[in-house]
Amino acid sequence: MTTRQQEYLLGTHDEEIDRLGLQHRVWRPNVLACWRRAGITVGSRVLDVGAGPGYATLDLAEIVGPRGHVVALERSERFVAVAREACARRGLANVEFHERDLMAGFPPLRDLDAAWCRWVAAFVQSPAKLVGEIASALRPGGVAIFHEYAHYQSWRLAPRGAAHESFVAEVVRSWRESGGEPNVALELPRLLHEAGFQIERLAPLVFVVRPKDFMWLWPATFVDIHLRHQVEEGRADPAWADSVRAEFRDAEADPASYMITPLVLEIVARRNG
Repeated sequence: MTTRQQEYLLGTHDEEIDRLGLQHRVWRPNVLACWRRAGITVGSRVLDVGAGPGYATLDLAEIVGPRGHVVALERSERFVAVAREACARRGLANVEFHERDLMAGFPPLRDLDAAWCRWVAAFVQSPAKLVGEIASALRPGGVAIFHEYAHYQSWRLAPRGAAHESFVAEVVRSWRESGGEPNVALELPRLLHEAGFQIERLAPLVFVVRPKDFMWLWPATFVDIHLRHQVEEGRADPAWADSVRAEFRDAEADPASYMITPLVLEIVARRNG
């Protein structure tokens, strides 16, 4: 595994690719509705920023069709290979991949209709630079679309769980220590305005889910994999990790329990002409 691959919080191995696939399936109805509202359609030219293993890339490529075009930017060689293979299996020839660190600058892209960015701005060293690069890639009137956290600490179990809340606090702490900002959506409207965008939509995406709901699996798999990863790397006490898992299992078994998911902000901004 290269150094660049190791920089990913949960790696780029098969288990993480599967987790990201589940995450995309959970969020897919909300994402498709967002893209439709933003005007992505047949013939659109779309930038997928931080494409990962290409789950959104594939959906975009099928929506825009042969007359459209998708440019996918992703720094992980492994993720790009997985995405390329998936495109080949589906016979999608309208996708252009660039293996690239976003903070090193985008390739020379111009006049694209839309840019999609989900849970990427929260991890980069400079969200302002990211927004500037997106602005340069879009045509006047093009739209930048973000799904990013605005209040990660809103992720709660009910009845409240002290172990789970300590887990959320630890995720936020380690996230910021690595140079990211989990609540980056609070900054994005200002950064977009400064980069020449007009904000068209700001909408909160937060859900109340029960253990049998499909969406429950999204945070549940993250808790399990993140704890295992932290313990294996010596960054978390095994006893504490076990207490978090036990509390989560108790919540899943409690017919009166529910979960509030972390608050995501949907942002649609149009580049000024």
